[in-house]
Amino acid sequence: MTTKALPAAALPPPPPPAGPDWLPRPGAYTAAPDRCIVELTGRIGPLVTLRRRLVAADASLTVTPEPEHCALSLELTGRPLHGARFTFVSTAIASEDHGSRLTAAGDLALRDGPPTPAVLALRVVERTDDELLVLGVLRLPYRPLHRATGLTLPRTRPADRVRLLVAAEFTCPA
Repeated sequence: MTTKALPAAALPPPPPPAGPDWLPRPGAYTAAPDRCIVELTGRIGPLVTLRRRLVAADASLTVTPEPEHCALSLELTGRPLHGARFTFVSTAIASEDHGSRLTAAGDLALRDGPPTPAVLALRVVERTDDELLVLGVLRLPYRPLHRATGLTLPRTRPADRVRLLVAAEFTCPA
């Protein structure tokens, strides 16, 4: 009896771990400053009293195979914040309407002050394996936000509620 060496078949690489089907594949995503637009709006009743553009110093999305560990974070600066930094860090991202809408519940903080709970409602404009384009709104009453974070609007621009409008294109660098 003789032994023969058979050619070894090359196995394909194992598939990457699948994450939630309503988000891109697992990984660390960022939005370049020119691909993330944030607008701060102050309102009294139906009237807009203040509208200013903020700069996204950092916008990141972390997608993991487990949906409960996915996270979205924003760090905002700009003239309306008087040199301070506004940060939003999500504690949970949930899917609605079969993945066409996302809800990011988290904490909003100004400077290093105590965070206030906030919910960022996002509409998914486009989603691919390595990209996510979203449009989102975060609405908060002004007085509790002022007390909790210290955010002050000019006296000439009164407001009873504040809205953050976020448009971001998250891409995976790798």
